[in-house]
Amino acid sequence: MTSHDLAIEAIDLHKRYGSTTAVAGISLGVHRGEVFGILGTNGAGKTTTVEMIAGLRRPDAGQVRVLGLDPAVDRGEVRQVLGVQLQSSALHGSLTVTELVGLYSSLYPRPVPTGELIKQVGLTEQATTRFEKLSGGQQQRLSIALALVGRPRVVILDELTTGLDPRARREMWRTIENLRAGGVTVLLVSHAMEEVEALCDRVALFVAGQVEALDTPQGLTDRAGVSSLDEAFVALTGQEPEEVR
Repeated sequence: MTSHDLAIEAIDLHKRYGSTTAVAGISLGVHRGEVFGILGTNGAGKTTTVEMIAGLRRPDAGQVRVLGLDPAVDRGEVRQVLGVQLQSSALHGSLTVTELVGLYSSLYPRPVPTGELIKQVGLTEQATTRFEKLSGGQQQRLSIALALVGRPRVVILDELTTGLDPRARREMWRTIENLRAGGVTVLLVSHAMEEVEALCDRVALFVAGQVEALDTPQGLTDRAGVSSLDEAFVALTGQEPEEVR
């Protein structure tokens, strides 16, 4: 596997905040067209890592490439191929769902049609609702729509289904499966074992800013000699799964 086969390449990333080490030498290679999961407890360095991959934070040391581009240097080019949905959305509260999707659409040469995208994330009935009036789950769906509006080749989704009811969660899972079928690379950060096990081709287990283990979900359970990813997480990291949820 060469770097040309990788959609995302992170090499020995380090990041500190004052005296706190958030990321301590993480390296990842995400294949093109792969759904790659990052699983770990709060404070394991998951969000800081994906923010560095997205170009939202500069690493103190190490390198990142997204489809061969440096997110910190090639910002305009990366923005055209990378869609990002993070845990917290800072969107203009007085704009409606349709207005926000339309605003983001204007940034891309060939965006997904606004109505089609709003329907895809299950917000048709909220199309004229202002962002500030949406529930937490609806805001989450909108942030996913905004990550997909430019037909990205790589998507970062951080806590994809937080705040969603079971039906909406399953709908989001289908969206991920459709992205994979279309050749899109997905980097999925999650606390949810079931979600990671169902969707991801490979999973990295993060502990204290480092990759503790990396394999397919089945490979991780086989390595740990257990029958579920929950049990594998405990065996390979020494942490209880309820700390992850």
